Amino acid sequence: MKNNVEKLICLVLATIFLISTNAFALKTTKNSIQDDIDPLADLAVTVTIKEIRALDKIDLISDPDFYVKVIINGVEHTSPIWHNQKYVESNWSATQDVPDDKEFVNITIQLWGWNLGGSKLCDISQNYPGNRYKDDYEADLMMYSLRSGHWTGDDYMGDPSGYGRLNGCDDNSIYQNDRDCELLFDITQNDYDGDGISYWTEVNVFHTDPTVNNIGEDADHDGVPIEWEFKWGHYFGYNHSTDEFENKWIYNPFIWEDHRHLDSDEDGSDNVEEYLTSQWGSDPFRKDIFLEIDQMEIGSNGEGAFIPDLSKDLIKDAFSKHNIVFHVDDGSMSGGEIIPFDNSTTDKELQDLYFNYFLHKDPNNWRRGVFHYCLIIYSARWPGFAFRTTNETDGENYVVDSFQLSTGPNEVGPFKNPLFNLLRRKSFNKEYQRAISYGAAMMHELGHTLGILGSNTPGVDSGLTTFSNKDWWKYHNYRSCMSYNNVYWLVDYSDGSHGKNDHDDWDGIGLTFFQQNISWH
Repeated sequence: MKNNVEKLICLVLATIFLISTNAFALKTTKNSIQDDIDPLADLAVTVTIKEIRALDKIDLISDPDFYVKVIINGVEHTSPIWHNQKYVESNWSATQDVPDDKEFVNITIQLWGWNLGGSKLCDISQNYPGNRYKDDYEADLMMYSLRSGHWTGDDYMGDPSGYGRLNGCDDNSIYQNDRDCELLFDITQNDYDGDGISYWTEVNVFHTDPTVNNIGEDADHDGVPIEWEFKWGHYFGYNHSTDEFENKWIYNPFIWEDHRHLDSDEDGSDNVEEYLTSQWGSDPFRKDIFLEIDQMEIGSNGEGAFIPDLSKDLIKDAFSKHNIVFHVDDGSMSGGEIIPFDNSTTDKELQDLYFNYFLHKDPNNWRRGVFHYCLIIYSARWPGFAFRTTNETDGENYVVDSFQLSTGPNEVGPFKNPLFNLLRRKSFNKEYQRAISYGAAMMHELGHTLGILGSNTPGVDSGLTTFSNKDWWKYHNYRSCMSYNNVYWLVDYSDGSHGKNDHDDWDGIGLTFFQQNISWH
């Protein structure tokens, strides 16, 4: 009997122990699920480096040897070295497993220039007022939220350089050699349904199914899909009482918003157009310029020429320093066609080319009013000029959104005086000189579509401002490609800091000018 009682007591104690253990296990599991930010995935964060551009001279005798360090929660990842490249399109990425129960992930991005004598940091950071005595080059302590799928810190939504874009010129070193560079990146996390919308956002904010891919859905019919409103509709609010950042939203994918009339960055593209161009890197809170270039084919006797790719990069550099991102469609954005050779193109033929190759015979083509247009032809009335266009047969609704460059005269005129050209362009390399010449001429004509005209800017489009003519003495401080004195030698506008009779073109740029109905010609 005693043995039976002892056995019964042991059985009861064992049962109580098992029940207690299971109860603890259930409690622990429940807490784990509550603490797990995404129970459908083992979370990892990926930092992708999309593009690097040197905006200053990094190496003395060659193009830079770039590499990147990405530090995620203290773990360092190093990219390969991109040797002798001033412009890098990489898509190199670093992925790090992160705790699933902690919202914020700390991220640092460093850009290095490799050299035999030792690597040096390149500048991709802006200096804040509190850091005025610190020469800060890295993007440090960016906090990425696993809940919302967004980040803040040295880069944040709505900052001057744009979300996912770092610019070393933001510390006001545009005209100093401070190893300034531009770096474009993205931060993402793995997601069960693959739509890029974080589990926490789907469950707690959008109330969508985190197991269903929602890409392309536009439930509120406002012209932009859910994934665009997710990326650009978030911001961090700081709660002073709790000393914490909170996830907040300005766009709701299930409530209609007037995106066709929202243009937060005032660059002329509304939010629907920002969505249409988002595949090419537009940012609704940072200024963008889009240019389509159509190139005339080479003639049967070798007439004409193709403009150097470097010309486009030099223009990009100039705009990037001022946080205006310049996008060129020379065939990479479903445009940029080759047009048949013509020995001489009339003004009427320019209009026809615009209608056939830019609008593709569609008067309502959405690109009109979003893209500027450049025609590279062999010969026209002038070596280069901006011209009015219309999308109507009755000749109404004219805008100045287009310009042409003629390769015939532009291959000869700017190179007549080799010694003078060497001194002005500072290079013996003929192809580099060609790139500067075409880049400066293109930027000059583009300036007219941005509203920089002889009628509002003294020193623009006057032959008397060239060297040795009477107005050169008056306007030689106007260091802009808008002056005929610099039109083939300088790929930049002036900032007005060079003395008497200089003019600040950058401050006067009108990003919506090319959309305005105007009679100028």
